[in-house]
Amino acid sequence: MCALPLHAWTLVLAFRDLSWLTDRTNAWDAVGVLCYGLLFALVESVLLFIVTALLGLIVPRRWEVDRRIALLGMFVLVLSLWAMLAQLFFLASAHVPDAIIAFLVRNGHPARLVYGTLLLIVAATFLLPAWVAMRSARGLQFVEALIERLGLLAMFYLIFDAAALVIVVIRNL
Repeated sequence: MCALPLHAWTLVLAFRDLSWLTDRTNAWDAVGVLCYGLLFALVESVLLFIVTALLGLIVPRRWEVDRRIALLGMFVLVLSLWAMLAQLFFLASAHVPDAIIAFLVRNGHPARLVYGTLLLIVAATFLLPAWVAMRSARGLQFVEALIERLGLLAMFYLIFDAAALVIVVIRNL
């Protein structure tokens, strides 16, 4: 699960920029940029896996392995979705409405209000799915099935990484 969202987002961003890259240089340079992006996503995936594995050490050992994997997999997916939304906010040049900014300016502690609101929203998006999966057998089955299906897709991304590594090595020789 650590590889899937990072690679999917890398491909989305790469294909978004591929047209102007081929116009600027050539198709082989665009493929090279895509391959560098995939290799960077691979490094990020490995680092995310290490952090997730370390977090797995604090998950209770009395839970069965499937339940622990489902919980950590959901956390990785939710964290990745939040990171994608944060990046998309800036890529889309989105702006906070003036009414919200005016409200925050009038408030005595705007940073506390913003961080408190974000903390509640982010905590809810992490804790609600985790609670459903941990308390409901049906929720756990859904998460396990989702991870199994997405895991197959993640393997294809890792095959793309191997191809990207070969292309980068060829380009740099």
